[in-house]
Amino acid sequence: MSKEIKTTLPVKNSTNIVAARGVSDDASLAQYIQNVQKIPVLTAEQEYEYATKWVQNQDKFAAEKLVASHLRLVVSVAYDYKNYGIPVGELIASGNMGLMQALQKFDPDKGFRFSTYAMFWIKAEIYETILNNWSIVRIGTSANQKRVFFNLARAKRALGIMDNNLSDEQTKQIAQYLDVPEKDVERMATRVGARDVSLNAPLNSDDGATDILSNMADNRETIEETLEQIEFRRRGYDLLKKHLAQMSERDRAILTARRLTQPVATLESLSQKYGISRERVRQIEERAYNKLRDAILKETGEQN
Repeated sequence: MSKEIKTTLPVKNSTNIVAARGVSDDASLAQYIQNVQKIPVLTAEQEYEYATKWVQNQDKFAAEKLVASHLRLVVSVAYDYKNYGIPVGELIASGNMGLMQALQKFDPDKGFRFSTYAMFWIKAEIYETILNNWSIVRIGTSANQKRVFFNLARAKRALGIMDNNLSDEQTKQIAQYLDVPEKDVERMATRVGARDVSLNAPLNSDDGATDILSNMADNRETIEETLEQIEFRRRGYDLLKKHLAQMSERDRAILTARRLTQPVATLESLSQKYGISRERVRQIEERAYNKLRDAILKETGEQN
């Protein structure tokens, strides 16, 4: 994912905008987080108002308010990934980039809160940062190897395996648990074990993450599950976009109106728009859906 985003927000001496662009070298991480926690959380009504002003009028003040109010969300997510060996400040900076990506693409009229939409982009940027900074992931780039990398510790705990040097039987058990080839488990386990920094070790002895974020409720899924879902959703979106583009304009428009938008367009409204019967609209929708589903399943089947 490219980190080149539009530089539409103003550069000025604003605490909010400085925070939105990442942790400064001149400020401590603890001070940054304290500043972020002081920024008021927007109500749903305020959020919609600011988002609408930004989307419709490119109102920079509204954009700044919307971004700044969600910086604490970035901090909270970044600390979930701190044990992957990347400095928390870098994770926060990456998460802030994801927040800015979300701002560029958010549509308030879809009915979703900005925080819900932004969460995907924040995690996607942090996920990419982890992959780009771990040499073992650069070496092993297949989907199965990534799956082992992010789930090895969880699999070992679930199977009661405490050894760092896996036996053949343990390797087989983990491979079956993660549904991956044994060779991928063996290779990635060796590379993970060879690193000087443990995946479960804190970044430093005076890391105050627990105290700083003790008031932030966290009811989300485990990191491993979240990472898998991010990659799954990103892949699904790419496939959906690709195969929709291959349809005829009318088929794509009808399928999108009937299955991919809210509120769903009625058969009657579409029959009037295209000058065909409601039954014909239904047939086109069904045919297009089956074609899209089969194309996606075929492509994913070829890659698994």
